[in-house]
Amino acid sequence: QVQLVESGGGLVQAGGSLRLSCAASGRTFNYYRMGWFRQAPGQEREFVAAINQSGATTRYTDTVKGRFTISRDNAKNTVYLQMNTLKPEETAVYYCAAVGGISGLSVIPSSYDYWGQGAQVTGSS
Repeated sequence: QVQLVESGGGLVQAGGSLRLSCAASGRTFNYYRMGWFRQAPGQEREFVAAINQSGATTRYTDTVKGRFTISRDNAKNTVYLQMNTLKPEETAVYYCAAVGGISGLSVIPSSYDYWGQGAQVTGSS
């Protein structure tokens, strides 16, 4: 098992930047593919980005390509989401998630086995 704790959320003006961190503990971190998802009030949880075990392969939802960057530091057991040029409509709770194995980078929440508690990101206009 792995435990995930997000940090770095907060209030940011439209067009601003924020970096989320997700610290993992438990089983060896580099066993897991990692993902970031977000959920706005009244909406379903949606995929944002994912990264494979080595960090060499990433995947993004189209709406964040070129603005968000997912990365990981296996020595620190941490995955990051750098968010630039944030939009007010991207206000949501952001979750990190983990799944073992080597079967690609899924965009489906149910494909992930472990979840953090979430970090609130609020973009102001």
